[in-house]
Amino acid sequence: MERFAAETGLRAREAMIGYPSHTQQEIAFLFDPDRISARHDPRDSARAPRFDLHAGQGETRITWSKPPLELAIETEGAVLRLIGVHAKSKAPHGADDPEEMRRIAVENRRKQIAQCGWLRGRVEDHLDAGDSLVVMGDFNDGPGLDAQERLFGRSGVEIVLGEEAAPGRRLYDPHARLALAHPVAAQPATARFAVPPDWRILSALLDYAMVSPDLCARHPRWRIWHPFDDPDIYADADLRAALLVASDHFPVTLDLDLAGKTRATA
Repeated sequence: MERFAAETGLRAREAMIGYPSHTQQEIAFLFDPDRISARHDPRDSARAPRFDLHAGQGETRITWSKPPLELAIETEGAVLRLIGVHAKSKAPHGADDPEEMRRIAVENRRKQIAQCGWLRGRVEDHLDAGDSLVVMGDFNDGPGLDAQERLFGRSGVEIVLGEEAAPGRRLYDPHARLALAHPVAAQPATARFAVPPDWRILSALLDYAMVSPDLCARHPRWRIWHPFDDPDIYADADLRAALLVASDHFPVTLDLDLAGKTRATA
């Protein structure tokens, strides 16, 4: 990433990762060192142990193949916490028949719910400490996305947001809020991919940028860089084509006015 930033002349030119992933995907933070200082700062508590440790025992043990990235960030006097997330995929990879597909899907959902419960514990820690907090990334989930959600009562996204908590203890993401408030209406989408067996295109809301109540009060601006849902992006043929080639997930940006202006991207 730093080599790419140097070759393209990006102002955000330093990269940071936390605990290494056990997969080919990493969670990284690319930032402008002239405006931001950042350090890997994993926390530890009884309800949310550190990512390099195992929580629980036996079947309740929580592990992360892609450990979340916990950062302490300072910019021109403002301090905030950022947690980068890539939660467990619910896709039943390797299933050979419908029964096995259901079994793997439920098992993956159980793992993801456990991860999101752990993550909510960390959110609670930061809210207790009065920290400004951003939780963002690919949750591989959203309200009402699949039938397995009914078995567990709610989605992992709702758990992390704290939908059952008091208003002052909830995180906020406008796209998640829209999906929760109007489940049968048209939804925002951050991902677009082909689904077997007929390989038709499915759009889904999987990526989020959640903020703590104090940051929400600063009136941040969210944007999904969807090449077909954003008219300005659609009108830019080069940008539209680049977004479609780069990934089946599209960037989600969050503009925060702190002491200066910072942008975080999921």
